[in-house]
Amino acid sequence: MCDVDFSMPVEELGKFLPPALEAADVAIGSREAAGADVTDPWRRRFIGRTFNALTRLLVLPGLRDTQCGFKCFTGAAAEMIFPRLTVTGLGFDVEALAIARRGGLRIVEVPIVWRHDPDSRVRLGADPLGMAADLLKIRRHLRRGSYD
Repeated sequence: MCDVDFSMPVEELGKFLPPALEAADVAIGSREAAGADVTDPWRRRFIGRTFNALTRLLVLPGLRDTQCGFKCFTGAAAEMIFPRLTVTGLGFDVEALAIARRGGLRIVEVPIVWRHDPDSRVRLGADPLGMAADLLKIRRHLRRGSYD
C-alpha cells in the first residue's frame, strides 16, 4: 500500500519497492535524508523542519522527515498499523509511524526528489497547531500503551 504525493516524481517509486528495499516494513520518502533533492519555499521548509524537530523530540527520535507524503507499507505492516490509528488530522502519518516503531517494524527513510506543489492542502497558518495537538495525542497514547 502506498500513499502517493505527486510533488514527488513518479520515477522515484522504484526506490521504495523490491529489490531496492528488501528488508523494510515501512519505507518513507525523506526530504531530509542525504541525497534528497528538494525545492520548497523557505517558509514551508522552515515550518516543516520545525514540525520534524518536534516530532523527533516528542514521538519519533531518529526519523528526519515524517511528513513527506510518500510512504509504502508491506501488507503485514498495513494490517498491523491501520486498525490502530486514532488521529484523523494531518498528523495521522506520524501516528502510523509511531505504531510501526512500537510494533518493532523496520522503518527506512529514502531520499527523494521533491518539488513544491502550489496546490498543497497544508495551510501554513492553521494546520501546524492541529498537527502539534496530534503529536501530543500520539505521545499520550504511546505512554499509556494504547497501541500495544
